[in-house]
Amino acid sequence: MRKVLKSLCAIIFLLPILISGQSKVGTTAGNFLTIPVGARASAMGGAFVAVADDGTTSYWNIGGLSRLKQGEVSLAYTQWFVGTDHNWISLAIKTDADNAIGISINQLDYGEEEITTERRPDGTGQMWSASDISIGLSYARNLTDRFSIGGTVKYIQQKIWNESASCFALDVGLLFITQLEGMKIGMNISNFGTEMKMDGKDLRQPVDVDPSHTGNNEHVVSILETDSWNLPLTFTLGVSYEAISSTDWKLTLATDAVYPNNNNSYLNVGTELVWNNLFYARTGYHSLFNQSAEEGLSIGMGIGYSFGSFSARIDYSYMEYGIFEGISRYGVSILF
Repeated sequence: MRKVLKSLCAIIFLLPILISGQSKVGTTAGNFLTIPVGARASAMGGAFVAVADDGTTSYWNIGGLSRLKQGEVSLAYTQWFVGTDHNWISLAIKTDADNAIGISINQLDYGEEEITTERRPDGTGQMWSASDISIGLSYARNLTDRFSIGGTVKYIQQKIWNESASCFALDVGLLFITQLEGMKIGMNISNFGTEMKMDGKDLRQPVDVDPSHTGNNEHVVSILETDSWNLPLTFTLGVSYEAISSTDWKLTLATDAVYPNNNNSYLNVGTELVWNNLFYARTGYHSLFNQSAEEGLSIGMGIGYSFGSFSARIDYSYMEYGIFEGISRYGVSILF
C-alpha cells in the first residue's frame, strides 16, 4: 500500500506539470466530454472531485462510486448553446460493502436541420443531424476504510451527417478520506485514450489523377484524408471539507484545481448547505484565474424526499456564461 501511495503522489505532482506543458488551447476533439454533468455539481461551481457522493460520480471521480451507500439512478438535462441538448443518465449498483459497478451515457444532441443547396435554398426535403455520445462502464473498490480507487472504460463517438469518428478512453479516480474529520481529497484523470479521426461516405470523391491527359478515367474514387485529434485529457485534484455536520445541518466546502490539455488551468470553488436531507442550497464559481473563460458564478437548489428504503432528489442550477446566456440544468436522482 505504501508503494501504491508513493506512486499516486508522484502522479499527483508530476501530471499537472506535463499537462500544462503540453497545453494547446482549442485543439482537441470530443470537447462535449468537458461539459459539466449534473445540476448539483454544477451549482457548486464544478468543485466536486473530492465530494463525489452521488450518481454523477462516474463523471467527476469514479473513485467515489464504491463509497455510495445505496444504488442510484441519475438523470440530468441541460439546454446547451444554440439549441442543443445535453443529456446524462447513469446507474450505480453496490455489489457489496466495498465494491460498486456502474454504467453511464453522456450525450450532446445537436438536433436536425433541412439540407439546403445553391439550387434549392428553400430545402431539399432531406435532413441532416449531428450528435456526440459517450458510453462508459465503471468499477470502483474500497482498498481500505479510507482509500478507494475506480476506473471507467468509455466508447466515444462524434457524428455529423454521414461522417463519424470514434475511439476508446479511460478515466481513473481516487478518493481519500483523511484523518482530519470531514476532509476528503480526490483526484481524477479523464479521457486518456486514442485519437479521433473523421471518416464517412462523403469523404469519397471522384478525382482526375492526371488532368493534363485526355482519355484517362476522370472519375477515380479517392478518399479525402482528415486529421487525427486528441481527446480533452484533464487532470483534476480537489479537496472537500464538512465544516458543519450535525443531525439537522451539513455544510460542505470544496475546491478543485483543473489542468486540461486544451485550455489554461483554473480553479473551481463551491459550497452546499443541507437541512435534514430535505432542502439543499448551493453556490460556487467556475474557472477562477482563467481569463479566457466565460463560466462564472453558479447557484442552485435541491429538494429531497424519502419513502421507505427509497429516496429521491430533484436538483436545479443556473450558471453565468459571460457573453452567452446563462445555462439552466435539471437533475433527478433515485436511490434504492
